[in-house]
Amino acid sequence: MAQPSTGRPHMPGYGISEDLEGALPWSWAEDRLASGRNYWISTVRPDGRPHAMPVWALWHQGVLYFSTSRTSTKARNLLANPNCTVTSESGDEALIVEGLASVIADPAVLQPIWDAYKAKYDWDVQGEPMFAVTPSVAFAFLETAAAFGTAATRWTFG
Repeated sequence: MAQPSTGRPHMPGYGISEDLEGALPWSWAEDRLASGRNYWISTVRPDGRPHAMPVWALWHQGVLYFSTSRTSTKARNLLANPNCTVTSESGDEALIVEGLASVIADPAVLQPIWDAYKAKYDWDVQGEPMFAVTPSVAFAFLETAAAFGTAATRWTFG
């Protein structure tokens, strides 16, 4: 995966620095994506209402993978509209990833994902298709007065 470009979120009135000094590196976000246990996924229902649910997920080679029943609300929403947001558990070190989800069913692609998912969660999803969220933009915020304005970062993917 190519490295995203780094910038600042557009938040007038929040004291966000205009230069990139203090911006977080993409490796900071990848560390949180890889080490997190629970993630929140937000989807859009066909009538436009939002839907948010926690999921277990795995960050692998620039893509976030998670499993869910094909009859779940989030799965039905993503099959109709693949736009979604995934967030970290922490509000103190907030990470927000916006992207597109697709269903992956190829065992050759999924075997390392299934193995790593089993190792991480002690939960076997062997043989199950999984959703893969490819980031388009991501945001990070450190919720301390000293760091908020300089650490607030936006990454944009090509």
